[in-house]
Amino acid sequence: MSRKIRGYATEHIKVTYDAKRCIHAAECVQRLAPVFDPDKRPWIQPENASPAELSETICHCPTGALHFERLDGGQPEWPDAENMVVLAPDGPLFARGQIQIVKPDGSVILEDTRVALCRCGASADKPFCDGTHAAVEFQDPGEVHRAPREQEPVEHAPLVVTVAPNGPLLLRGPFRLVPHMDQAGLGLQKGALCRCGHSANKPFCDGAHNTVGFQGD
Repeated sequence: MSRKIRGYATEHIKVTYDAKRCIHAAECVQRLAPVFDPDKRPWIQPENASPAELSETICHCPTGALHFERLDGGQPEWPDAENMVVLAPDGPLFARGQIQIVKPDGSVILEDTRVALCRCGASADKPFCDGTHAAVEFQDPGEVHRAPREQEPVEHAPLVVTVAPNGPLLLRGPFRLVPHMDQAGLGLQKGALCRCGHSANKPFCDGAHNTVGFQGD
């Protein structure tokens, strides 16, 4: 996975930024404006906050575009205790935890603690979200209408997301699927989630990708 990742450092902390994975959710700007200011150059100025403030803010970046490395022996970045997949209304799937994105042959595309995955079918950076859902006016309220039975929880382990060729995202591993509404979510161990944008049972796949001729690779 080839990316141009920029780094911004002080003697205490290094912040890295992957512009291609940023969809301008603006969590960083809203939470820590003295550091993250799109009107300044460079737009990230880590010297304007403490390492602790920076660490906390970066962990709220939903796409994984921002990460940090503590250079002062401070608390390093850790995945959430539970794998979560959050349905953004009219937007992507936000996955958090121990996340592995893999090809059907098992080769790893990305391992990360936070990632945004396309579910509108129009991203130019599939399987990742690039913000195109807004341009194509993708609409889905981020609710679960018909879901599989909740499954027994298992010991914490990575959530492996296999990108099916021209098909859904196949999830294997413990995770909680969380609608945008204030709900506890569904505890699951597997699932096939739509990424073509046409399923009538979103977020789950219903095979519509075959009907619409979805090209996902």
